[in-house]
Amino acid sequence: MRPCTIRAPRPTPAERVLSILTAARSMTVVTDGLRREAHRPDAIGPMGHIHLHDPAEDCPGAGTARIPVRLELTDIAPAPVRQRLRARVTLTGLLSAPYVEEAATSICMEFGQALLEDDEGRVFIGLEEIRGAEPDPLALHEAGALTHLADRHAELVPLLLRLVRPRPARDTVRVLPLALDRYGITLRLEHRTGHHQDVRLPFAAPLTRIDQAGPRIRALLAAARRASHLPV
Repeated sequence: MRPCTIRAPRPTPAERVLSILTAARSMTVVTDGLRREAHRPDAIGPMGHIHLHDPAEDCPGAGTARIPVRLELTDIAPAPVRQRLRARVTLTGLLSAPYVEEAATSICMEFGQALLEDDEGRVFIGLEEIRGAEPDPLALHEAGALTHLADRHAELVPLLLRLVRPRPARDTVRVLPLALDRYGITLRLEHRTGHHQDVRLPFAAPLTRIDQAGPRIRALLAAARRASHLPV
């Protein structure tokens, strides 16, 4: 298994947006001049009763209302890293009916645009890109998996630093798992100066099922142990 490189595969912006929408349990709805916090702890999440559709398509059962709306979602790192905000997603469009969180039926939202913002910048994503993306099999399980790794196996996380190239700075004081997706795991290296560095360790192959995550991580750990016996 090869060490991390800057070309390590990662989710596309559309895949990231889809994963954030899938895993979200809360969001801010801005409409009718009001900001409302929507919380759905159940499996369908707050996006479960809003149906995104193309402006060129008719929304079945939609009324004549066209109410401007903005949906704001945040992606927060499960592990207690210094800066836990990983990304923001903003969806804009038009609702076919007034927003009611407790609505029994799905509310149609005519899609305007999606904006993904993170440390690397801002990217606009179209509806076709989102529809063409595949849901990450870890989207609903990432938080639990990373929390388990950080809380129950914290001593193993620094071992993965042996796979990072170029080698981490000597002033690294803490390393925590930041993100996990079908392509690999991202570590956050926190430095004594207060700065941090994020590095990705790719899996040998993208996973397609949640039960493949454990073996993939164990394979990285095995590679890290072997790396300690190789010449630099």
